[in-house]
Amino acid sequence: MWITPEEVALKNALKLWVTDRSNDYFLLQHRRGHGDTGGKITGLLVGALDTVLDSNARVAPFRIVLHVPGSQVSWVIASGATVEEVQRHWRWLDQNLLPYMAVFENKEDAASFVLGKVKGLIAEEVLGGQAAREDDPARFREDLARFEQRFGLPQREKLVTHYSCCCWKGRVPRQGSLYLTTNHIAFYSFLLGKEVKLLVPWAEVTRLERVSVGLLTDVIRVHTRRKQRDFSMFLNVDEVMMVMCQLADIALRRLLDSGGLTLDQSLQDSTNITKRVLEEQALRQYVLSLFGLPRAERLQEVMSCSVWTPHARCHTPGTVYTTDGYLCFSSREEGQCTLIIPLTEILSIEKAESTSALPNPVIISVRCKRAFQLIELLHRDELVEKVRHRLRDLHWKQNLISGHDLRKKSSVSSTPYYTFCYDTVQSDDEDSSGSISDKALRHTVHTDLVSTFHPSQSDAQNKTSNTEHVRERLWDEHFTEFGRGVHMFRTDKIRKLVALGIPESLRGELWLNFSDACSSLAAHPSYYTDLLERCRGESSIATEEIERDLHRSLPEHPAFQSETGISALRRVLTAYAFRNPAIGYCQSMNILASVMLLYTKEEEAFWLLVTVCERMLPDYFNRRVIGAQVDQSVFEELIRERLPELSERVPDLSPLASASLTWFLTLFVSVLPFRSALCVLDCFFYHGIRAIFQISLAVLDANTAELSSCSDDGHALMILTSFLEQLRHEEEAHVCAEDAGSSHRLNITTLITDAHEKFSAVSVKHVEMLRSRQRVQVLQAHEDSTKDNALRLVTPDVSLSPGDLSELYDLFKTEHFISLYWGDGVSSSSASPAPPAAAGGCVERYVVDRAQFKSLYELLTPWSCGTHTDTVAQRAFTLLDQDRDGLVTFSQFTHMLDLLYCEELNEKIRLLYRLHIPPALSEDTEDSSPLKSPVLSSTRPLCVSLPNGERKSYEEHHQFIQFCKTLYSMFQGDPGEAELFQAIGMVTSLVLQIGEARQSGQSQGEEQWSVSFEQVLASLLTEQVLVNFLERPVQLSDRISAAKPRQYQERAGLLMIQHTHPRVP
Repeated sequence: MWITPEEVALKNALKLWVTDRSNDYFLLQHRRGHGDTGGKITGLLVGALDTVLDSNARVAPFRIVLHVPGSQVSWVIASGATVEEVQRHWRWLDQNLLPYMAVFENKEDAASFVLGKVKGLIAEEVLGGQAAREDDPARFREDLARFEQRFGLPQREKLVTHYSCCCWKGRVPRQGSLYLTTNHIAFYSFLLGKEVKLLVPWAEVTRLERVSVGLLTDVIRVHTRRKQRDFSMFLNVDEVMMVMCQLADIALRRLLDSGGLTLDQSLQDSTNITKRVLEEQALRQYVLSLFGLPRAERLQEVMSCSVWTPHARCHTPGTVYTTDGYLCFSSREEGQCTLIIPLTEILSIEKAESTSALPNPVIISVRCKRAFQLIELLHRDELVEKVRHRLRDLHWKQNLISGHDLRKKSSVSSTPYYTFCYDTVQSDDEDSSGSISDKALRHTVHTDLVSTFHPSQSDAQNKTSNTEHVRERLWDEHFTEFGRGVHMFRTDKIRKLVALGIPESLRGELWLNFSDACSSLAAHPSYYTDLLERCRGESSIATEEIERDLHRSLPEHPAFQSETGISALRRVLTAYAFRNPAIGYCQSMNILASVMLLYTKEEEAFWLLVTVCERMLPDYFNRRVIGAQVDQSVFEELIRERLPELSERVPDLSPLASASLTWFLTLFVSVLPFRSALCVLDCFFYHGIRAIFQISLAVLDANTAELSSCSDDGHALMILTSFLEQLRHEEEAHVCAEDAGSSHRLNITTLITDAHEKFSAVSVKHVEMLRSRQRVQVLQAHEDSTKDNALRLVTPDVSLSPGDLSELYDLFKTEHFISLYWGDGVSSSSASPAPPAAAGGCVERYVVDRAQFKSLYELLTPWSCGTHTDTVAQRAFTLLDQDRDGLVTFSQFTHMLDLLYCEELNEKIRLLYRLHIPPALSEDTEDSSPLKSPVLSSTRPLCVSLPNGERKSYEEHHQFIQFCKTLYSMFQGDPGEAELFQAIGMVTSLVLQIGEARQSGQSQGEEQWSVSFEQVLASLLTEQVLVNFLERPVQLSDRISAAKPRQYQERAGLLMIQHTHPRVP
């Protein structure tokens, strides 16, 4: 283990230690006499000491010493009880530190670097051990205090974990601590008297990847829009990468426009996120994807066990996972044996007598006269009691709905049994009532499906029929051995049967069972009919889009050439759009639903569509099809990993990944011959999205040579299209025999088999890891599009440079994020981040409230007013807040800055004037909240209009006093302060005289001091000193550059004060 460096004298140490291995900086030694059984005095002495001394006082027999060449002082940095343990540390030093020791010109600096690294590793090991406890470890609290002291962020900045690592600047490593929080990546280093601080918001991270730099193979590279940073020398780089990807994903879902992506309830409050929560969430996501469970399922228990598998006649070791509504099992090798048991299918769970051959057995009885045996459950009692509790709740709800009495189950079996029989007959309890149609659409036409698409002779039809009978017999034999229904054993044998193609008579049933859509159907017996009744007559954008696509769904099939099929498809799509308005309707849903209607009843097809859209392809059919785009990025990464020859010859893989978007959205239905596409769908419902990845890779692998020689993207697309059109089912071989080049046609079954054999390493866990990493990149690409759209809308109306506009957008967005990070007790946007509708009907993503606007105004205004700046900012916010919702949009903010920096002097003075009349200035000058005042015109320049349309252009006496106060505050600290004060005094005297003259000229009943804007403007123009001051050029780019480092510091400091001294209500 690594130990706190201890200084030793090398000369004396050599008397007691023997050096086994050495290099320029490190020595691997063992204690003299250790292991010596030859009777020598040193061996006897060492053995005696090891026997007498307490374990805490014993000296480890092996150690690693840091030695600086030419020095007599060294440091012990690692020790071990076995040679294997210390050699593991030696290999780590040799691979991660030694290659870069030559960078240091001074050997003492190199030694200091190693010592700092070792101390960091020790701290990381201590923290990792304490993090597993229930309470916060003392070490973690120390690290948290050190983090807060170093970076000065508010206490609401939740530290999740920290690691010891190196941050590279060129070829020079800087040893320090990497702090991962819910909002930022923070790195701190203090080496050789130089302090380095890095603070990178997750919102700015565009990509995370593992790369190789020189001799280092495990470097985590963090990309932002401006630069990239490399971190290395982690003890567990896989863990660090997983945590970083999770935190970036959570932050971007919470902060950016995620296009409909949902965030798990346990992660909504960022203050509750810990390393343990992240580990649990990663495991939950893996389990949901592995078994295809509903997204709302919560993981409950995870235990190692063995399940009796009758087909193998042995117990198969693996892990059992229980959720709110399921009990699942997966073998140690993913895919070898899988079992999914919905709790609705379980009749009882019982503890049997434990024996030496069957330790801690549990019997799970389900419907259809089947039972499963689990053994070697370490916490059997806990598992049984918790599952029983959920079963009681579930049965109570079912009986409450059905009106039946709650039937109590016996808690302990009186006659445990171990003979498991499998009934292939469906249970009598299964109810298919409530369906709109009592048969699948393929039975509504008289023409056989195969002959519909490929007219052939009768002998060919007989051959097809014989093949169907053979496959049906194989499946019947499989049902007898492995069971039937959702809870059948899923093994490699069933995978091979699925690759051959599911028989027509069984396809609908197996789709429902593989996807578990039948459980949703059984749990909601009248949901579909009630839904259709509620949405009858409803009209929306979704229904209009559905009507346009109805006749584009398998138009060549006779089932959709009649009103029967079209009406069924319309009802299924409309019902789903009404059920899930967040998705509504998305193109390609019509194609999938039409195929489902051919093999299942209408209500079954509806629940199949629900399962595909919400469980098997999550986030595919939302507003921005984020899920599909993420999988395109994952697919591109898999091409680089699994097809290195293609990736070397085709450097830019994005066109190939983009061409596959249709493959993923329609599951190959729109690009393959129908019978071949059905085989792909069979694999998809059994394997999930993993099958689509494997088949897509197999398609590219089969065309590597042709794609490598392509001249352009269009040529590559033609090659892939032609290849896919020639993929035929084996039963269609006789149909294609007369076609030219038929001998070169590929069999879809062969392609599917090759896909599994060549790309079996594409596991569910690997896909989920890549998804988490690539989602960051996809969301940031959408954020760039959002920024471009916002700037494109603002640019025509302002004179600011594109560069300044881009920087202003980033500052504005950061200010919005700061309140989302930490909150300030004032920000309404932090509580409700939904964007408001801006003028013209355009929705702007980011807005700021009064406190955030004040911060930005103070950072960017060309007219600093000292302590009076806060008051002026309050009035400016009130003036810009046209719809009185307490929020200002980016376009409103940029129009104000454009006026201050780019407009003529008259317009600048007009703005200053309007900041001192209602609604910007209320009757109570200390209260800047809007009163009952006219609504601001949306046109520029800014003006105030009365309800009758008359322009108010007069300023009252107390308003003019405030106007003068603002001018005086603007001049304080200016080099020409005395001349400016004298000039403003002259202007004030002149304006007062004008107001008095106007007042004396009014009638008796209308005596009131007032001046117009034109009079104030004319008075100001008489003083050239004031004109020069107000026209003095100020560079907005300089203000922006100065604002960037101050923005975090000032807002963080203010929020820390507010949290330390909360306001009294």
